Amino acid sequence: MARLRIVTYNIAHGRGLRPIQGLQSRRSMQAHLRRLAALLRTLDADVVALQEIDEHSRWAGNFDQVAYLQEHAGYAHSLFGRTTRREGIFNLSYGNAFLSRHKLLEGEAVAFGRKQVGEKGFLFAEVMLAGRTVPLLNLHLNYRSRTARLDQVGQVFRYLEEKHNARAPFWSVPPLVCGDFNTSRHASDATTGLLNELKYFGAYTLLPAGGKTFPSPFPTRALDFVMVPAAVRVESAEVIRSWLSDHRPVRVELTLR
Repeated sequence: MARLRIVTYNIAHGRGLRPIQGLQSRRSMQAHLRRLAALLRTLDADVVALQEIDEHSRWAGNFDQVAYLQEHAGYAHSLFGRTTRREGIFNLSYGNAFLSRHKLLEGEAVAFGRKQVGEKGFLFAEVMLAGRTVPLLNLHLNYRSRTARLDQVGQVFRYLEEKHNARAPFWSVPPLVCGDFNTSRHASDATTGLLNELKYFGAYTLLPAGGKTFPSPFPTRALDFVMVPAAVRVESAEVIRSWLSDHRPVRVELTLR
């Protein structure tokens, strides 16, 4: 058996609780990312799934946040998946990322649209853990439109179905899915929609069972989840009390049988 601890965290471009990014210097942004890195070290995850993280964006200090967090949080491996890109003087490049203590394979990023400003998407990778291959998908769904979210989770499932058909003999467990769903566990929306679709691979559990993640100072909604197949034993799942972003992070500890 092998332990796998996962954290999923929307870091809001590293702006903290400010309403918009672009109002901080690079130095201030990096200082905040070091605080985020200190939190990640405390959470001691094997894999961290990040949303709203910038590669090189003017509004976020024009530096590689993934590499910066990787260095300061002490992770051996990282993977970035761009969902938005804009060239020019107001350049943008951001999306989702993994930080991992273990080797990452088969990395692939998918944007739901044309990588225009504000576009969401997902990042897929296979985590090599104690001789096992664990498929993991990190997503960020649309925050405005239920119709868009349902379309997006349809894209996610079709992608996983294709990956399963091609890679299932190499996988130790069915795919794990985590991220910012921008809708609750109870709504007739994307979270329950994807959970139902994942039954194609077997039974799944939505984690955490309770707790709210947004907005972080006084959270009223649960938007951030990890979907875990029955082949994995759940040891714990919790929302972490933190005000370093507008979302609170979620941490789950699992055992691969």
